[in-house]
Parts: sequence; structure tokens; C-alpha cells
Amino acid sequence: MKFALEISGILETLRESLLFSALSDEQLERARRHSHITDMLEGESLFYQGDDATSFYLMLSGRIKLSLVSPEGKEKVVEIVEAGASFAEALMFVDQPHYPVTATALLPSRVIVVNSREFKRMLRESVDTCFLLMGAMSFRLRGLIREIDALSLDTGTVRTVSYLLRQAPADEDCFELEIAKSVIASRLSVKPETFSRILKNLQEREIVSIDGRKVTIHDRDAMISINTG
Repeated sequence: MKFALEISGILETLRESLLFSALSDEQLERARRHSHITDMLEGESLFYQGDDATSFYLMLSGRIKLSLVSPEGKEKVVEIVEAGASFAEALMFVDQPHYPVTATALLPSRVIVVNSREFKRMLRESVDTCFLLMGAMSFRLRGLIREIDALSLDTGTVRTVSYLLRQAPADEDCFELEIAKSVIASRLSVKPETFSRILKNLQEREIVSIDGRKVTIHDRDAMISINTG
């Protein structure tokens, strides 16, 4: 019974994903046959920087950080992947691919693992599926370009406020940061001490208050004003 539910869950999740949404039922079943679900504990790594890229992934629940280590040994968080997002699919088109980052669970997480070689074999048989995948990757690329622009043009305060606004529910002023502040700082390309100073400044201005991981917004209009410049 559990196995049947797992099969059904994979098929339904694949069908709802942008990456798989235009696949036929036959193609979805084929992708499902070469997929499986993996559960991860907080702090557990799915793969490491430099490992052979044999699979790509679709997040079901939790959060995973994609990070790399610089030659100086410093970690940089490249992306935080949330439920519904896919990652590592572009590596199917690279000769002798290796993962350029390490994927580590920030929370207990569940992912669908898709065999890259078998999926690539299916792509060779369907031009429409190739165009779908290209569209999905182009959509993500546009998002990355916007993010690069923000990192190069916006101040650390603007990036921090923008992040807090994205995390805050639209109709609630209190929420919790689900991941460590050091990880958030790395993702926003600011030093942890700078991130702490920014939060302290926002508190002194009575725009937000921070208690551990609990954030309370007191002046959303002021945050929107900072974010829009």
C-alpha cells in the first residue's frame, strides 16, 4: 500500500511541476520508473561539490541549500531550494558533468530523484519535451539574472528587507526564520556581522523586532519603501 501511494505521489508531483507539465501520461510514467523519493535529515547532504551528476531533483518538502566552497575555504550559499522547485537539470547537457555545488538539507526534506541519463534519452525522442525543458531553464535563468542585478546594485539593507518581505505572509506581521541567520547572510552576499548590524538598525528604527528566529513587522510600508528605493 505504501509503495502504491509513493508511485501515485511521484506521478502527481511530476505532473504539477513546470518541468514535467507537458509530458504525456506515457512519458510521465517513464520518468516515474526512473525516479525515487529520498528523505533527508537536517544537515544531511544529498550530493557534494565535484560528485558525478547522475541525477536531477524535484523538491517535495523542506529546504535545501546549494553551496560551494571557495579556494580560500569559505562557503557561499548559491541558492536555497524550496518545495516545488527543481535543480541540477541543466547538468544533463554538460559533457562529463559534475555537481558544481553541495546540496545540504536545512530542514528535514524530501526530494524526488530523477535519473538524468534515462531522462536525457527520453528527450532525444521528443522535440516538444526538449523545448519545454529549455523554456523552464530559461525562466530560471531570467530569475538568476535579476538576482545578479540585485546583488550588484542593491545595498545589503535592501537585500535584507527584500528577503524578509518575501518570507512574511501577506496578511501576517509575525513569522519565523526557518533557517539560520548565517545561511541567510551568505545567501544575500553579506557578512554575518553586517547582517546582524542591518537587523539591529531596522529594530532601532522600530521597523521590525527580532527575537531569536521570530520576526515581527511593525512598519511594512517603511520596508516596502526601502525595498523599492
